[in-house]
Amino acid sequence: MTDPDEPLVSVRDLKKHYPIKEGILSRQVGAAKAVDGVSFDIYPGETLGLVGESGCGKSTAGSSIIRLEDATGGEVLFNGGGRAGRTRNDDGTHPNDVTRFDERELKAFRRDAQMIFQDPSSSFDPRMTVGNSVAELLQVHGMTDRDRRRRIVQNLLERVGLSADDYDRYPHEFSGGQKQRIALARALVLNPDFIVADEPVSALDVSIKAEILSLINDLQEEFGLSLLFISHDMSVIREVCDRVAVMYLGEIVEIGKTEQIFSDPAHPYTEALLSAIPNPDPRSTHEGIELKGTVPSPSDPPSGCRFHTRCHRVIQSEEFDLDQSAWRSVLNLRDRAIAREIDVESVREFVAAETDTDPESVPPDAVKAEIRAEFDLPEQLSDPEAERVLSDALDRMVDDDVEAATETLMEVFTTPCEETKPELLDHGDGHQSSCLRNEPDVGAEAVATASDD
Repeated sequence: MTDPDEPLVSVRDLKKHYPIKEGILSRQVGAAKAVDGVSFDIYPGETLGLVGESGCGKSTAGSSIIRLEDATGGEVLFNGGGRAGRTRNDDGTHPNDVTRFDERELKAFRRDAQMIFQDPSSSFDPRMTVGNSVAELLQVHGMTDRDRRRRIVQNLLERVGLSADDYDRYPHEFSGGQKQRIALARALVLNPDFIVADEPVSALDVSIKAEILSLINDLQEEFGLSLLFISHDMSVIREVCDRVAVMYLGEIVEIGKTEQIFSDPAHPYTEALLSAIPNPDPRSTHEGIELKGTVPSPSDPPSGCRFHTRCHRVIQSEEFDLDQSAWRSVLNLRDRAIAREIDVESVREFVAAETDTDPESVPPDAVKAEIRAEFDLPEQLSDPEAERVLSDALDRMVDDDVEAATETLMEVFTTPCEETKPELLDHGDGHQSSCLRNEPDVGAEAVATASDD
C-alpha cells in the first residue's frame, strides 16, 4: 500500500539528450539537451502541473518518466522510491528505478502508469473499434475472458460520459472531445496509480475543454490517481493542479503550490508566463510582459542562468544605473553583435531608402540612430558612462570595425546572470526557484535595480 506521506513518483536529475550527428559517418558533434537535470516528487492523489513554452522539454520529460523514451541519465523512482523507500542495491542503483527496469518489470510498471496524449486521433488504430482498442490492454496483461473484457470496457465508457454501445464504433465516428473521453477510459482500464497527461485538452474547443477537465478531476478523486499534467496554458494549470513546476530550456526554474506560484512568482520567467493569461475585465489596462532578446538553442544553452538572454529583470553590472528596459536593450544589442547579426550596411541602405538619399551620403549619426531604434534604445542612456561606451561601440560599427565594437560591448556590458548558475532556493512551504535575484550574496542594490519597472 502506498504511503500518502511518501512520493509515489520521485524524479531525480532526469536527463534526456538527443545526439546531433553530421557528415557521411554520422559522427556525433553535440547534443540537444531537451531535459537537463529535472527533479521533483509527485505524491499519492496529487496533480503536479509541468508548464512552459513549446520546446522547453516538458513533453520529453513526461515520455521519459513513463519510459516511452529511454532517459540519458537520472532516476525515476516509482512506488517506494521516496525517503522511506527500499535501500539501494550493492551497485548503487535503486530497485524501484523505472529507467533501469527490465522487460518484465517494465510490463508490471505499465499496469500502474499510463499516458494520455494531446491528439487522441493519432493514438487510435482506425481499423479497430474503440472498445477493442481499450480492451487490448487487458488482453496484453493476461485477461483472456473476452466477455469480461467487454463488460469492463463498457462500464468505463459509461463512467467517462459515453454509451456502452459505443464499444463497437470506430474512431472516425467520434468528435475530438469524445475521443479524449475514450483515451481517458483506455488510460484507466488497468486501474493505474499514476497518469501522465500530455496537453490533454489543448486541441479541444473551450466548452469541450471545460468538460474534459471536470471529468479528469472527477475520475482522479474516484480512482485516487496521481497526475503529471503537462500544459503550456497557465489558466488550465491553475484549475487542475495542486502544485506547479515551471520548466525553461530543459530545467525546472520554479516549483511550488499552485496559489503560491500564481500569487507570488519568484522567477521572472514564471512572471512572464502569468502575464500572458488573458484578463476578461475590459477595464483592465494590464499588459503582458514581452520577452525580448535571443531565444537560445537546447543544443547550446547559455552559461549561468539559461533565461538571462531574454529576462526582463536581468541584473545589471554594479557600475551602471540604467532603466531596466534600457539595460535589456543594451544586452540585446551586445548579443546580436556577438552573433554577427548586425548588418550595418543594410541599416545604411534602409535609412537611404527612407530618406530618398544615396547610401554613401547617409550621415553616421543617422545610421547610429536607426540601430538604436531597432533595439529600442533611447537617444541617450541615463548613465553617462554606459552612454559613452555604447556610443563608442556604435561609432566603431558604423566605421565597419565590428570586431572592435563587439569586443567593447562584451568587455563592459556584463551581467552576473551569465556568469553564475543559480541554484533552486527554498522560499518556505515547498516553494523553490532558481534566480540570482533571490540569492543573498548578490547584493540588495543589484536586486533592487533588477526589480525596477
